[in-house]
Amino acid sequence: MIEVLRDNGFYLLVGEFPHGPPGGLLLTLLLAACTMALVLPGAVLVALARTSGRPWFARPALAFVSIIRAVPVLLIIFWTYLFVPVLTGVAISGFVTIVAAITIYQTAYLSEVIRAGIEALPRGQIEAGRALGLRYWTIMLRIVLPQVLVNTSPGILNVLIIVVKETSLGYMVGLGELTLTASHVNSLTLTRPLEVFAILSLMYFVICYSLGRIVKQLEKRVGTAAGH
Repeated sequence: MIEVLRDNGFYLLVGEFPHGPPGGLLLTLLLAACTMALVLPGAVLVALARTSGRPWFARPALAFVSIIRAVPVLLIIFWTYLFVPVLTGVAISGFVTIVAAITIYQTAYLSEVIRAGIEALPRGQIEAGRALGLRYWTIMLRIVLPQVLVNTSPGILNVLIIVVKETSLGYMVGLGELTLTASHVNSLTLTRPLEVFAILSLMYFVICYSLGRIVKQLEKRVGTAAGH
């Protein structure tokens, strides 16, 4: 394992960068960061639509969540990669495919976490905002969402952990993230698949376990704050 790391460690970390496109762990983290930057605002909008009480917002949001949650993420990746170019006439890269597909998929799931957080808040806060003459969106943006995002922060980080693992599906469209990079290393070494994929597993474990520990700490803090 030490020899594999010595000969291929840098390639596993950054791929061909800086002499080529980013790959390996670097690309995996870029994918996760870009995806979460889109998932969070998208999930907030869907959750607000679900809880708005207005059918023309709530029903399409419910349909979106119901359909996406009933479909495997791998199918969404294939639809994005194969059918979008056919429909639009524009080819899309593997990076855009994975970010778009995982964003759609995890937006549906995270929106339910945020919706539950909105519905868990005491209704008196919303009524008090209305009594002060505040509009619905002002109440949501200034009173409700700041509390909800804090209360659901462990759930948001849990989604990030899932996103990190789902970036490995970039392998299916030839995107050189960590899993595909490890596969290339395995093809070069030929006789050391156990060591290569043990290193791959360890890298994912370190990332996800570290994020999991942060989630545990956030859960304790949120629970302590709720107790007060």
